Amino acid sequence: MVVAIDGPAGAGKSTIAKEIAKRLNITFLNSGSFYRAITLSLLASKVNLADEKAIIAHAAALDIDYVNSRLVLNGVDVEDKLHTDEIDANASRVSAVVEVRHIVNDKIRKITEKISIVCEGRDMTTVVFPNAEYKFYLDASIEAQTMRRYKQGVSSMSLDEIKAAIKKRDELDKNKAEGSLKIAPDAVYIDSSDLTIEQVCEIILSKIQI
Repeated sequence: MVVAIDGPAGAGKSTIAKEIAKRLNITFLNSGSFYRAITLSLLASKVNLADEKAIIAHAAALDIDYVNSRLVLNGVDVEDKLHTDEIDANASRVSAVVEVRHIVNDKIRKITEKISIVCEGRDMTTVVFPNAEYKFYLDASIEAQTMRRYKQGVSSMSLDEIKAAIKKRDELDKNKAEGSLKIAPDAVYIDSSDLTIEQVCEIILSKIQI
Protein backbone atom coordinates (compact mmCIF):
# COMPACT_ATOMS: atom_id res chain seq x y z
CA MET A 1 0.00 0.00 0.00
CA VAL A 2 1.20 3.49 -0.84
CA VAL A 3 -0.09 6.60 0.93
CA ALA A 4 1.31 9.58 -0.99
CA ILE A 5 1.39 13.13 0.38
CA ASP A 6 2.53 16.22 -1.55
CA GLY A 7 2.71 19.89 -0.67
CA PRO A 8 5.01 22.91 -0.22
CA ALA A 9 7.76 23.37 2.36
CA GLY A 10 6.49 23.91 5.87
CA ALA A 11 3.03 22.48 5.26
CA GLY A 12 3.67 19.82 7.89
CA LYS A 13 4.13 16.89 5.49
CA SER A 14 6.98 15.18 7.32
CA THR A 15 5.36 15.45 10.75
CA ILE A 16 2.01 14.21 9.47
CA ALA A 17 3.46 11.46 7.28
CA LYS A 18 5.55 10.13 10.18
CA GLU A 19 2.53 10.04 12.47
CA ILE A 20 0.32 8.34 9.86
CA ALA A 21 3.02 5.74 9.21
CA LYS A 22 3.32 5.13 12.95
CA ARG A 23 -0.43 4.65 13.40
CA LEU A 24 -0.67 2.35 10.38
CA ASN A 25 2.50 0.51 11.43
CA ILE A 26 4.13 0.96 8.01
CA THR A 27 7.31 2.69 6.78
CA PHE A 28 7.65 6.48 6.51
CA LEU A 29 9.64 7.69 3.50
CA ASN A 30 10.66 11.27 2.82
CA SER A 31 11.62 11.78 -0.82
CA GLY A 32 13.22 15.11 0.01
CA SER A 33 15.83 13.31 2.09
CA PHE A 34 17.17 11.69 -1.08
CA TYR A 35 17.70 15.05 -2.79
CA ARG A 36 19.11 16.55 0.39
CA ALA A 37 21.57 13.66 0.74
CA ILE A 38 22.71 14.12 -2.85
CA THR A 39 23.10 17.86 -2.19
CA LEU A 40 25.06 17.13 0.99
CA SER A 41 27.45 14.93 -0.98
CA LEU A 42 27.74 17.43 -3.85
CA LEU A 43 28.61 20.26 -1.47
CA ALA A 44 31.09 18.12 0.46
CA SER A 45 32.76 17.11 -2.80
CA LYS A 46 32.71 20.73 -4.06
CA VAL A 47 30.94 19.78 -7.28
CA ASN A 48 29.97 22.79 -9.39
CA LEU A 49 26.17 23.05 -9.01
CA ALA A 50 25.97 24.89 -12.33
CA ASP A 51 27.31 21.77 -14.09
CA GLU A 52 24.35 19.44 -14.61
CA LYS A 53 26.46 16.67 -16.15
CA ALA A 54 28.72 16.64 -13.09
CA ILE A 55 25.70 16.60 -10.78
CA ILE A 56 24.13 13.66 -12.63
CA ALA A 57 27.36 11.64 -12.69
CA HIS A 58 27.91 12.25 -8.97
CA ALA A 59 24.33 11.35 -8.05
CA ALA A 60 24.37 8.17 -10.13
CA ALA A 61 27.46 6.91 -8.30
CA LEU A 62 26.01 7.32 -4.82
CA ASP A 63 24.70 4.39 -2.78
CA ILE A 64 21.48 5.70 -1.26
CA ASP A 65 19.25 3.58 0.96
CA TYR A 66 16.47 4.10 3.45
CA VAL A 67 16.73 2.11 6.68
CA ASN A 68 14.24 2.45 9.56
CA SER A 69 12.92 5.66 7.99
CA ARG A 70 16.42 7.20 7.94
CA LEU A 71 18.56 8.16 4.95
CA VAL A 72 21.75 6.13 4.57
CA LEU A 73 24.37 7.52 2.17
CA ASN A 74 27.24 5.26 1.15
CA GLY A 75 26.65 3.17 4.26
CA VAL A 76 26.48 6.14 6.66
CA ASP A 77 23.33 7.44 8.37
CA VAL A 78 23.20 11.14 7.40
CA GLU A 79 19.61 11.87 8.40
CA ASP A 80 20.65 14.39 11.06
CA LYS A 81 22.82 16.37 8.60
CA LEU A 82 20.17 17.08 6.00
CA HIS A 83 18.50 20.24 7.33
CA THR A 84 21.08 23.01 7.20
CA ASP A 85 20.57 26.44 5.62
CA GLU A 86 23.12 25.56 2.92
CA ILE A 87 21.29 22.38 1.94
CA ASP A 88 17.94 24.22 2.10
CA ALA A 89 19.32 26.79 -0.32
CA ASN A 90 20.57 24.25 -2.86
CA ALA A 91 18.44 21.09 -2.66
CA SER A 92 15.62 22.47 -4.83
CA ARG A 93 18.14 23.39 -7.52
CA VAL A 94 19.61 19.89 -7.46
CA SER A 95 16.16 18.27 -7.50
CA ALA A 96 15.24 20.33 -10.57
CA VAL A 97 17.75 18.35 -12.66
CA VAL A 98 15.55 15.90 -14.56
CA GLU A 99 18.04 13.02 -14.61
CA VAL A 100 18.57 13.34 -10.86
CA ARG A 101 14.80 13.04 -10.40
CA HIS A 102 14.86 9.84 -12.48
CA ILE A 103 17.67 8.43 -10.32
CA VAL A 104 15.83 9.22 -7.08
CA ASN A 105 12.45 8.02 -8.34
CA ASP A 106 13.93 4.69 -9.40
CA LYS A 107 15.52 4.26 -5.97
CA ILE A 108 12.26 5.11 -4.19
CA ARG A 109 10.18 2.75 -6.32
CA LYS A 110 12.67 -0.07 -5.75
CA ILE A 111 12.57 0.44 -1.99
CA THR A 112 8.77 0.32 -2.00
CA GLU A 113 8.42 -2.85 -4.06
CA LYS A 114 8.24 -5.04 -0.95
CA ILE A 115 6.86 -2.76 1.76
CA SER A 116 3.88 -0.52 2.43
CA ILE A 117 4.79 3.14 2.88
CA VAL A 118 3.64 6.62 3.66
CA CYS A 119 5.71 8.87 1.40
CA GLU A 120 5.83 12.64 1.16
CA GLY A 121 7.40 15.09 -1.23
CA ARG A 122 6.57 17.35 -4.16
CA ASP A 123 5.55 14.87 -6.87
CA MET A 124 4.68 11.68 -5.02
CA THR A 125 1.04 11.76 -6.15
CA THR A 126 1.68 12.95 -9.70
CA VAL A 127 4.93 11.35 -10.91
CA VAL A 128 6.45 8.82 -8.54
CA PHE A 129 3.27 7.01 -7.49
CA PRO A 130 0.48 8.18 -9.83
CA ASN A 131 -1.43 4.99 -9.01
CA ALA A 132 -1.07 5.24 -5.23
CA GLU A 133 -4.07 3.92 -3.34
CA TYR A 134 -4.31 7.14 -1.32
CA LYS A 135 -3.27 10.64 -2.34
CA PHE A 136 -3.24 13.84 -0.31
CA TYR A 137 -2.09 17.42 -0.94
CA LEU A 138 -1.17 19.19 2.28
CA ASP A 139 -1.10 22.99 1.98
CA ALA A 140 -0.55 25.91 4.37
CA SER A 141 -0.36 29.70 4.28
CA ILE A 142 3.07 31.29 3.87
CA GLU A 143 2.79 32.56 7.47
CA ALA A 144 2.16 29.05 8.79
CA GLN A 145 4.94 27.61 6.63
CA THR A 146 7.40 30.21 7.93
CA MET A 147 6.55 29.76 11.61
CA ARG A 148 6.74 25.96 11.40
CA ARG A 149 10.18 26.08 9.77
CA TYR A 150 11.34 28.66 12.32
CA LYS A 151 10.18 26.49 15.23
CA GLN A 152 12.14 23.53 13.90
CA GLY A 153 15.21 25.34 15.19
CA VAL A 154 17.46 24.20 12.36
CA SER A 155 17.83 27.59 10.64
CA SER A 156 19.96 30.56 11.65
CA MET A 157 17.85 32.90 9.51
CA SER A 158 15.30 35.44 10.74
CA LEU A 159 11.56 34.98 10.19
CA ASP A 160 11.62 37.34 7.21
CA GLU A 161 14.59 35.53 5.69
CA ILE A 162 12.89 32.15 6.16
CA LYS A 163 9.71 33.47 4.53
CA ALA A 164 11.67 34.77 1.54
CA ALA A 165 13.57 31.48 1.22
CA ILE A 166 10.34 29.43 1.34
CA LYS A 167 8.69 31.65 -1.29
CA LYS A 168 11.71 31.22 -3.55
CA ARG A 169 11.81 27.46 -3.03
CA ASP A 170 8.08 27.02 -3.62
CA GLU A 171 8.36 29.05 -6.83
CA LEU A 172 11.21 26.83 -8.02
CA ASP A 173 9.29 23.69 -7.10
CA LYS A 174 6.19 24.81 -8.98
CA ASN A 175 8.16 25.58 -12.15
CA LYS A 176 10.40 22.52 -12.49
CA ALA A 177 10.65 20.99 -15.95
CA GLU A 178 9.67 17.66 -14.42
CA GLY A 179 8.19 16.72 -11.05
CA SER A 180 6.80 20.18 -10.38
CA LEU A 181 4.65 20.83 -7.32
CA LYS A 182 0.98 20.60 -8.26
CA ILE A 183 -2.25 19.12 -6.98
CA ALA A 184 -3.19 15.74 -8.46
CA PRO A 185 -6.82 15.73 -9.67
CA ASP A 186 -7.66 12.78 -7.43
CA ALA A 187 -5.77 13.95 -4.33
CA VAL A 188 -7.59 15.01 -1.15
CA TYR A 189 -6.71 18.68 -0.54
CA ILE A 190 -6.08 19.72 3.07
CA ASP A 191 -5.23 23.25 4.22
CA SER A 192 -3.39 22.67 7.48
CA SER A 193 -2.81 26.36 8.34
CA ASP A 194 -5.27 26.40 11.24
CA LEU A 195 -5.40 22.67 11.99
CA THR A 196 -3.58 20.70 14.67
CA ILE A 197 -1.49 17.65 13.84
CA GLU A 198 -4.22 15.47 15.32
CA GLN A 199 -6.92 17.09 13.18
CA VAL A 200 -4.95 16.56 9.97
CA CYS A 201 -4.21 12.95 10.92
CA GLU A 202 -7.90 12.31 11.59
CA ILE A 203 -8.83 13.63 8.14
CA ILE A 204 -6.24 11.44 6.42
CA LEU A 205 -6.98 8.31 8.45
CA SER A 206 -10.70 8.71 7.79
CA LYS A 207 -9.99 8.26 4.09
CA ILE A 208 -7.81 5.15 4.45
CA GLN A 209 -9.35 1.70 4.61
CA ILE A 210 -7.18 -1.11 5.94
